[in-house]
Amino acid sequence: MANMFKMIKEAASMQRQMKQIQKELERQTVEFASGGVKVVARGDMSIQNITLDAAIVDPSKVVKLEGLITSAINGALSASKKQAGQAMSKLTEGTGLGSLLGGG
Repeated sequence: MANMFKMIKEAASMQRQMKQIQKELERQTVEFASGGVKVVARGDMSIQNITLDAAIVDPSKVVKLEGLITSAINGALSASKKQAGQAMSKLTEGTGLGSLLGGG
């Protein structure tokens, strides 16, 4: 029974720590650039900013521009997810709870 209470206490502590990490991630940003398009994403998986190089904006190249924007967004979100995973894995390290909380 003591182990159960210990696990509940540890889970509550981890939940508080996870909320703190999520707040920290919201303040962090990652950047990814592809072919004149730069995207800045926040750690909460939202896009903060997209910057286009004036040299790539040509009405006859809209399809190419759309592909570049998609590539840059996906790169930024991928980097942001990696950053979030690394932060969360520090929390569950050595507990054996990583797989239950979505970690390794």
